[in-house]
Amino acid sequence: MIVIRTPARLSVRLRPRVLAVGTVCLLLTVGVGVLAIGHGEYPMSPTDVLRTLTGGGTPAEEFIVTRLRLPRLVTGLAVGAALGLAGAVFQSLVRNPLGSPDVLGFTQGAATGALVVVAVGGSSAALAGSAALGGVVTGLLIYLIAWRRGVHGYRLVLVGIGMSAILTGVNGYLMTRVPLMSASRAMLWLTGSLDGRGWSDAAPLLAALAVLVPALLACAPALRMTELGDDAAAGLGVSVHRLRMLLLAGAVLLVALSAAAAGPVPFVALTAPHLARRLTRAPGVTLLPAAVVGALITVLADQVALRALPGQLPVGVVTGVIGGGYLVWLLATERRAGRL
Repeated sequence: MIVIRTPARLSVRLRPRVLAVGTVCLLLTVGVGVLAIGHGEYPMSPTDVLRTLTGGGTPAEEFIVTRLRLPRLVTGLAVGAALGLAGAVFQSLVRNPLGSPDVLGFTQGAATGALVVVAVGGSSAALAGSAALGGVVTGLLIYLIAWRRGVHGYRLVLVGIGMSAILTGVNGYLMTRVPLMSASRAMLWLTGSLDGRGWSDAAPLLAALAVLVPALLACAPALRMTELGDDAAAGLGVSVHRLRMLLLAGAVLLVALSAAAAGPVPFVALTAPHLARRLTRAPGVTLLPAAVVGALITVLADQVALRALPGQLPVGVVTGVIGGGYLVWLLATERRAGRL
């Protein structure tokens, strides 16, 4: 561990392995992104892509990169980073490796909000706004129901699973009440798709990340203390209930806005924190590595969905298959270890 002391008498601890893993994952993400922009009916070499991104491309290349391909890539990066960060927060809050928005009902709440707009024939902007609102309202309901002199991880998980089951039934009913054409549109969104995403889809999530990433990183030391137990954390000066409320609000907002941008992309929030911890081998919560790994998973899955499989599939199909397999493996591992 490297300790850097600033002139303001603050100390910053850096773990070389965490820094190295984060740097490698970031470089891989940038490399995959450059290759993704270059692929398509109008192929471009990485050199042409970089030249266009720095303002030296032809008008045709500028249009293809900045108007067509870059918005999709940026949306995928933002969604993956938001889900990875939110998943790391959820797993630390509930102290459970299976804690994620997919399991706790937050993505189902966003889907309910979107389906309500589809049922009444709203616009795409209204669908995104309603999805974000649905996720936030679901998070508030889960928090209020789980509250009893504070919110504890076990109770939050049980309430979240129950809310997820209820909302799954509601979503199934709403799907039976919408016209056939609207139902196909809704199913594409519910799968999780980056198709046709523009700057307007990415902008709200990027703004939220700009505010919430520094805020959540600032809470990381206190979040690590809570893993010692509520009493120990309170003895060290941490306001446990206030910290949980703030972290839960930030994570729910990230999940809701990511669902509004690309639909409920499954299992990224579950797998990214686990992979980040295994790669970094760092104790406790790993927020920033989880965000970088989440962005890398999403972009890679989108390229697999577009290039490696027959037909163009939504990114959620690939993340669902990969994440579902990872979940089965994780459950088997936990059972062998005697924790299930």
